[in-house]
Amino acid sequence: MRRRVTVEIDLDTLVRNYRRIVAHVAPAKVLCVLKANAYGLGVAEYARALSEAGCENFGVAEPFEALELKKVLGRGRADVQILSSVLPDEISEMVKAGVVLPITDVETATLVSAAAGKLRTTAKAHIKLDTGMGRLGVLATGEGGVESALSTIRAVKKLPNLDCEGVFSHFPMAYEPKDPFTLEQIALFKTILRLCAKEGIGFRKVHIAASDAINNFPETARHPFTLVRTGINLHGSFDPNGLRALKLESALTLKTRVAQVRTLPAGTTLGYGRTWCINKPTKVATISAGYADGLPIALSNRGFVLIGGRRCRIIGRISMDYTTVDVSGVKSVKAGDEVVCFGRSGRDAITPDDWAAIKGTHAYDIICSLGSRVQRCVRRSVPH
Repeated sequence: MRRRVTVEIDLDTLVRNYRRIVAHVAPAKVLCVLKANAYGLGVAEYARALSEAGCENFGVAEPFEALELKKVLGRGRADVQILSSVLPDEISEMVKAGVVLPITDVETATLVSAAAGKLRTTAKAHIKLDTGMGRLGVLATGEGGVESALSTIRAVKKLPNLDCEGVFSHFPMAYEPKDPFTLEQIALFKTILRLCAKEGIGFRKVHIAASDAINNFPETARHPFTLVRTGINLHGSFDPNGLRALKLESALTLKTRVAQVRTLPAGTTLGYGRTWCINKPTKVATISAGYADGLPIALSNRGFVLIGGRRCRIIGRISMDYTTVDVSGVKSVKAGDEVVCFGRSGRDAITPDDWAAIKGTHAYDIICSLGSRVQRCVRRSVPH
């Protein structure tokens, strides 16, 4: 038996999106962020496809993700980088595995240097500057922030067995075009780079842009920046507030099947809380997916699915395993028929971005919320 709910991942579309991003930001390089098991969709297939397409830089959030990705990629040219933090007891194993580490303070850098010395190797690292995210990194804001950051950079650069090849930062507001706080962060970052250059301190990899900034702040892909990071854009999704400078395609299709079709009389109420009352005899399909599979409850009485290429309104509250939809506009529908929750069917399409707009969130939340019983199905239109 096949699973009732599947998410199809079109790797050819993923690769086309990657290549469009590469062309858009050139000569800067692209780091593909595949944290949280590629947002819950399956890191192995993603990594192989992107590596075959030429990607040499990958980002993750924590050590176990890094080790898994290193195994997938093998001993190639690709770098696997932790973008958040590394804890003292994790450092030795990460250095041994050749993972590129984030430096958030002198103490961490010293431990990385010592571990590399014991292993008779050189560890790669990127200094993480906090220019306004307020979460992790070498603090560069506030009174004395620039000089304090420079002092840390000087100390780190002097450590043995440490190739501090990069420096990076992160934006909290880059999804808002022309956001003044983001522009201040860019200026601060560039100031620190200029002061470093005056002291003969340079970095081969300089990055501050993630997907939002690539679309909204194109200067973050130009000199002095040499690298950009992208995650959600690989899937063809965007933040709802920002620009869509990149012409990308959705790589994901979430499907389920019809469980039952009935014509319900006027006055029938649907679902928990009886939030929908039918005012005339209506053909209603119950589909085999609910919030346990990733359909946001916020779509109740507001969202749509596609059946037979026709847009069908969700009516009643979405439950854990089932959702009821109005199929009055579909001529022939029966149990077992395919339902496209998001993706393309005929001439119409629904995207994770559409769901995010209704829920008041972003596509990351939608994609990461797909349930554990949703089968991940990878497909390629052309054999590789």
